This record gives sequence, C-alpha cells and structure tokens, in this order.
Amino acid sequence: MTAETLLLDYGSGGRASQRLIAELFFKHFDNPYLTAMNDGAVLDIRGPVAMSTDSYTVDPLFFPGGDIGTLAVHGTVNDVAMMGARPAYLSCGFILEEGLPMETLERIVTSMGLAARESGVLIVTGDTKVVPRGCVDKIFINTTGVGEIIADPAPAGDKARPGDVILVSGTMGDHGLTILSHREGLSFATDVASDSAPLARMVERLTYETGSIHVLRDPTRGGLATTLNEIAAQSGMVFTIREEDIPVRESVRSGCSFLGLDPLYLANEGKLICILPADKAQQALEIMRQTQFGGDAAVIGQVLAPGDGPGKAGQVVMQTPLGGHRLLNMLEGEQLPRIC
Repeated sequence: MTAETLLLDYGSGGRASQRLIAELFFKHFDNPYLTAMNDGAVLDIRGPVAMSTDSYTVDPLFFPGGDIGTLAVHGTVNDVAMMGARPAYLSCGFILEEGLPMETLERIVTSMGLAARESGVLIVTGDTKVVPRGCVDKIFINTTGVGEIIADPAPAGDKARPGDVILVSGTMGDHGLTILSHREGLSFATDVASDSAPLARMVERLTYETGSIHVLRDPTRGGLATTLNEIAAQSGMVFTIREEDIPVRESVRSGCSFLGLDPLYLANEGKLICILPADKAQQALEIMRQTQFGGDAAVIGQVLAPGDGPGKAGQVVMQTPLGGHRLLNMLEGEQLPRIC
C-alpha cells in the first residue's frame, strides 16, 4: 500500500480493496479460514453455541491500556464467555473514514491481531467499508463472536437464587475514568489505565472447577450498579452489596471524587460479575485470584428472596460503611459518551 491515508478506492471492491485485505488484514489476522477468501467461513463447532455482536466507537481511539482494536476483540470475546462458552471465532467489520492515516489503521489492526491470539480466537471473516469524509468519525468496528457452550446449564441473568453470593473479579471503574481523563487531557497523582482484557480462560476455570455458576456478566456500559440492577430484575431477586467490599483503585476513587462521578457507574472492559451458591464462593474467589486478570477479586454481596431483607424484587441495596442502606439504582442518562 503506497497511500499514506485511506482513499475511497480502498472500499470499492477492486484492486485497491484486494491490496488492503491482502497487505493489512491477512498480514495480522492470518489463518486458513480467512485466507480462503470466501464470503463467509465454515466453522467447526460441535454442540450448542453462544453468539454475541457489538460495535465499537470509542473516543479517543488510543488510550492507556488499549485501543479501539483491543476493545473490539476483548469486548466480544467476553460477551461470548459470559454465556458459559469457550470463544472460538470472530467476524470483524470496519467502517472507515476517507483520509484515515494508514499508520493509524495498521496500528489498530496489529493490536486486534495480538488481542485475538491472546484470547485464543480466530478472526475468520470480515468486511470493510470506506465512506466519504465526515460520514463517520475515523473508524467504527463491529465484531461478532461465536463459541461452544461448555457450561451445563449455561449461566443466565434470570438464574440468581436466594442464598447465592455475588463476586466481582477486580476493581471497578478503571476503563471509564481512563477514557474520560485521556479524552479531556486530565492527569491524576497516580496514572489510571483501562482494564481491557480477555476473560475466557478465567470463565473456563470457573466453569469446570466450580460447576455451579448461576450468572456471569461483564459490567461494561453503566458499570457495576446498572449491571446488577439488570440481573436483579431478570431474576426477580433482591441484591444486597457492601460498599466497603467493592474493590476500587484509589486513583479511580480520587479521580471520580474530583469529577463528581461514581465509579460504580463507570464502564469496565476486563471484569466480570459471578453469582453462584454460597458453598462455592470461596473456591471461585481463589480461582479468580489465581488467574492473570483476577488478582483483586472480591465477594461483595448476596442474593435474597423478596421480603427476606431490605428492598423489593429487582432492587439492589447497598450497605454503607456506617451501617445504613441505600438503593443503588440503574444509571440515568449518559455519564460518558462514546466509552466503547
């Protein structure tokens, strides 16, 4: 590719498109499924599958801890894993703005290839569209993931049961505050970085070694508070959590205090919520802490039947350090636009 910026011709389907595919995407996503150059891929999956799709429009494109490319891979890999599945394949669609520097595009594609290999998945099919300047802001990415379900039964949001324990795999709010601070040129006493990471291997260990997971979910947009509200509503249960047990980095806590934000509503891109029977909680906690991305895992609360404690069905009640209780509601409005 001789052009320094992306031209409309690269989306024409002709020679320029073929050069872009061969010299960029094949270079970094290389595998037999993709390089067969068919319009799709014939996949080798046995048994029930999980499938998820998402689109990524984060601003800025590059940030401490990752970029839009790693986010697109990790986000979809994690969504498939939360279904109790082992992610195997991704599709990838790009909508690119005319004039995007080729250096920027290659940097993103390079990081996507590395993230896919780290996650143990293959990018097997894709699509590229180049649109005139102003029709899209630099680059939008869609990824769809497919994986074989390994949990039996598969975890789901409506399966939380009274007596279950609620765990998180690490600190809350890292990604959301990183995006905001980098976007606005803010700096704090301690640097913050996105937690973007693949969680499939953690899920696989939890699935095989505990055998009793009721709910898995990654608290992305809307953060921990919103995600817990969604699950509580699906299950018709009351969730009680302890504020002092929720892990939050001091740099994130301080930054949120300065900006008037709540870390429990900020996006996370490399953390999960695990809800399972109380007799499996300690084992699950130890498994999380043994894995690469679970060192700060913690037990933060429990599931109650309506009427067995404060709150009504579908509500999340947080116990404060002073011993009081307050409702932790779902996010209203948008704290941070274009977070992922």
